[in-house]
Amino acid sequence: MAMGSTTDARRQTDPRRLQLAGKRGMDITLSAIALLVLLPVIVVLALVVRLGSPGPVLFRQRRAGLDGREFTMLKFRSMVDGADKLRGLLEEANEADGLLFKVADDPRITGIGSWLRRYSLDEVPQLFNVLRGEMSLVGPRPALPSEVAAYDTRTAGRLKAKPGLTGPWQVSDRHLSSFEDYVRLDLDYVDGWSLAGDLDLMVRTIPAVLLSTGA
Repeated sequence: MAMGSTTDARRQTDPRRLQLAGKRGMDITLSAIALLVLLPVIVVLALVVRLGSPGPVLFRQRRAGLDGREFTMLKFRSMVDGADKLRGLLEEANEADGLLFKVADDPRITGIGSWLRRYSLDEVPQLFNVLRGEMSLVGPRPALPSEVAAYDTRTAGRLKAKPGLTGPWQVSDRHLSSFEDYVRLDLDYVDGWSLAGDLDLMVRTIPAVLLSTGA
C-alpha cells in the first residue's frame, strides 16, 4: 500500500517537474538569445545612462528570490546616484499603501531614467539574473528583503516562485498602487502557474510595454 501511494504521488508530481524543467529551459534559451540580439542596444543604453548623469551605469539592489533567498538584482540606473538615501525625504509623498513605495514625478528620476522606465528598458540587465537562475522570465514582482521581513504567512506564498522579469503585474494597470492588489496578482499566479500561462503573459507583455500601459 505504501509503495502504491509513493508511486501515485510520483506520477502526480512528474508533470509539474517536467513543466518546471521546461520553464528553466525556456528561461536559459530566451534570455541568452535576447542578450545576444540586444547586445548593441545594451551598449548604447549603457553609454546613454553614463553620459546622462553622474554615477554608475548599473543599479544593484538586494532582492528576495525563491524561498526568500537574497540575490543582487541588476537594472540600468534610472535615478540620481544615491537615490536610496533620499527616499526618507519623500515618505510623506508616497502614493502607495502597505509595503509599496510610489511617488508620481519622483524628483530622483533622471531625464533618461524616465524614458527608460516608460518602456521598461531599465530592466533589460535583469536578463543576466534570469540566465544565472536568480530570476525567471515570468514570475512574481521581485520583493525587497525589508518587505519580506514584514510578510504574513499568506503573503509569503509569493516566494514559492522565482521573481520574474515580467508577470501579472506587468500587464496590469500602470497606476496600480494597492499592495493587496500586487499580493493577490502574485498569489493567483503562483497557485495557478503553468507553462502555457507563462507564455501568455510574455505575449501580453509586449504590447503593454510598447504602449506603456503595463505597470
